Amino acid sequence: TGDLIIHTDLGSQYTSDDYNQRLTELHIRHSYSRKGCPYDNALMESFHASLKKECVYPVPVFEDYETAAAVLFEYV
Repeated sequence: TGDLIIHTDLGSQYTSDDYNQRLTELHIRHSYSRKGCPYDNALMESFHASLKKECVYPVPVFEDYETAAAVLFEYV
């Protein structure tokens, strides 16, 4: 434990006390992108853009969570 690192932007969901307390409980270090610098996380931003274009946007609505999870798992 202690070797895991999660890298996020500075969104409120990632800077919340509850989120950071849970990371501490799980012994996960938190790394943040610098404010206003999307290049810190450019690879993941690019991946998410491709995933959305290829898997999410073409499907108006997934019939259920399991179907969505299977499609995304297959893509990854």
